[in-house]
Amino acid sequence: MRTSGGFFVKRCILSAAAAAIGLALAGNAAAAEAGKCKVGRIAEWPLRAGSYRPVFDGAINGQKVGILIDTGSAMNLVRRSATTRLGLTRHQTPDRVIGIGGEEQAEYVHIEEFRIGEGVRKGWEVLAAGEGSFSDDIAVILGDEYFQQVDVEFDMAHNAVRLYETRDCDGVSLAYWATTEPAGEVPIESGSKIRLTVSINGQSVRAGLDSGSSASMLSKPDAAHLGVTPESPGTVAGGCILDGLGGRRQLDSWIGQFESFTVGNERIKNPKIRFADLWRNMVYTETGSRLPTRLAGQPDMLLGADFLRAHRVLVARSQRKMYFTYAGGTVFPSNPWKGCSQPSSGKSTPDPLPKPAEK
Repeated sequence: MRTSGGFFVKRCILSAAAAAIGLALAGNAAAAEAGKCKVGRIAEWPLRAGSYRPVFDGAINGQKVGILIDTGSAMNLVRRSATTRLGLTRHQTPDRVIGIGGEEQAEYVHIEEFRIGEGVRKGWEVLAAGEGSFSDDIAVILGDEYFQQVDVEFDMAHNAVRLYETRDCDGVSLAYWATTEPAGEVPIESGSKIRLTVSINGQSVRAGLDSGSSASMLSKPDAAHLGVTPESPGTVAGGCILDGLGGRRQLDSWIGQFESFTVGNERIKNPKIRFADLWRNMVYTETGSRLPTRLAGQPDMLLGADFLRAHRVLVARSQRKMYFTYAGGTVFPSNPWKGCSQPSSGKSTPDPLPKPAEK
């Protein structure tokens, strides 16, 4: 099953990296070699300096579009509103998507030419669904299926995302930039999503790396298990989250005070972390059934773009590790904001806030 920007699609898709959408990358990357370890840079994408999330420019049928890198989304999607703006015809498909607001029927579009970096894909058929809390010109959600067989580096401080092909590097640190102090290392789970274990208040928490979510967020039940609820002293409203399927439903979020957050060799004392009942509506109905089924296997926490902006991160699927170093700034920004039931002042909820749903 699955997603993009908060959607799950009932379809089995086995694909990886550039092959996932058939991109033909021009030229050969230079390889760095240390013994048997070989690392070749496949691509480097310059990110938009004004975007909080990792967004870069591409083109659909000659028209410039924004592309969001969304490791929380299992698959690639084109936003439904973008298909109208780009003059793309939507076609029926049996696939459905689900966000925190519920299920929605998906469609698909045929794209004559899709340009991304130095790659060009001709005749791309891709699902179209939902909206999400993104700027209007973001048309494409580049999901985790694109990155499953490459190593990806998030260097947000220098507005860059880089892709690497890595071979025979077991036991070799791939954090090449960490020359003064060793980089943190965290094992990542095998499988199609980026999952790792962190610690909050000394207890293990299963986290998902979600570059498409502006803010990191803990699930409400897990926050309660750690002793923090909306009624806890010091807890404040953290904003109203809209679902990614057109904003039909909303979720309140809160900002709570925790004792500690630890990932690898990094420990943060007294962090203020957002939490919300993220998975409350993550249910779907099987064909031929009227009974909703809750989507299982969701992480306890999302590590979003705020975490990535405060670190330099290399997700090395070749080693099942995530390398990171602290780059500066607040890891978990905690600006309070109005809840869903409070009157709006006419201003939008401030970034960072997560996109709705998990992938």
